[in-house]
Amino acid sequence: MFAEGAAEAGERFEDRLARVRAEILETGTYRHTPAELAYGARVAWRNSARCIGRLYWRSLRIGDRRRVTGPAAIAGECVAHLRQATRGGRIRPTITVFAPDTPDAPGPRIHNEQLIRYAGYRLEDGSVLGDPQYAEFTEQARRLGWRPPERRGSFDVLPLLIEAVPGEPRLFTLPPDAVLEVPLTHPDHRWFAGLGLRWHALPAISNMPLEIGGVTYPAAPFNGWYLGTEVGARNLADERRYDLLPVIAELMGLNTTSERTLWRDRALVELTVAVQHSFDAAGVTMADHHTESHRFLSHLEREERAGRRCPAEWSWIVPPLSGGQTAVFHRYYDEPDPAERPAFLPPA
Repeated sequence: MFAEGAAEAGERFEDRLARVRAEILETGTYRHTPAELAYGARVAWRNSARCIGRLYWRSLRIGDRRRVTGPAAIAGECVAHLRQATRGGRIRPTITVFAPDTPDAPGPRIHNEQLIRYAGYRLEDGSVLGDPQYAEFTEQARRLGWRPPERRGSFDVLPLLIEAVPGEPRLFTLPPDAVLEVPLTHPDHRWFAGLGLRWHALPAISNMPLEIGGVTYPAAPFNGWYLGTEVGARNLADERRYDLLPVIAELMGLNTTSERTLWRDRALVELTVAVQHSFDAAGVTMADHHTESHRFLSHLEREERAGRRCPAEWSWIVPPLSGGQTAVFHRYYDEPDPAERPAFLPPA
């Protein structure tokens, strides 16, 4: 990355490498220039084997917040990230990078999987109101002092859990004006609006450390925009999430007595249609899986022309709806290399 990035920055690779080595000998680490940080973050996106939207990797907007250290200030910058990336629905790929780990101290951590997620409340009968995937996180937040709304619902936004000092996690509530949500309706089924469903506009992953040139940034929330199937065919449909397919099928009058009626498939399509329709009607950026599949193959061709590998995990690149009808289904890809850097790392 240094050789590639130095060329873009107009600096001789050998000169920059000598300065980095001298800094490491003196301090045990080194500090990226703003240009290196920006280019490294973009290349980390380019290397993300599970992302189908990598065609846009050069457009990633960088927020260099390495000097922001206090938990309240970090929370404030996360809120600024949400506002600046959302832009009223015209989603812009954005990353905000906070202080790195150093030999003297770890960098800050954001314990939320994404900056915006919905609470899951375990009920006495064993069921969950809201998102079951975040029931444990919800209980952790409540133990730390978070108070849910007096009238709990299925889409209560969780607070940020930030640990700027090891062993001292702090909670911060997201202001409502920083969280754009889309109410879900269906273009053909009027009853769909009565379900009271909605989803947040911005998918901002916040618990994956960013590693560039041996330096790890544990807090570096980043976002692109949603693919319709992420919300319609996974978040709202998976049995371990909102599990809405039986509800949709019943309202559609489908025969659910046998899997052979394909009621799940028919309900899944209509749920995804509702999500895509609603985001479009609200003017919120959202990709569809057919268009994005073709764009990913365009990205693949560009990478091959540049002489680079394009690692991809097939099970993540192929969408969870109508996979065989998409362009990305009918081929295999370079295997991901766990050692490849820069990279977004699995959550610690």
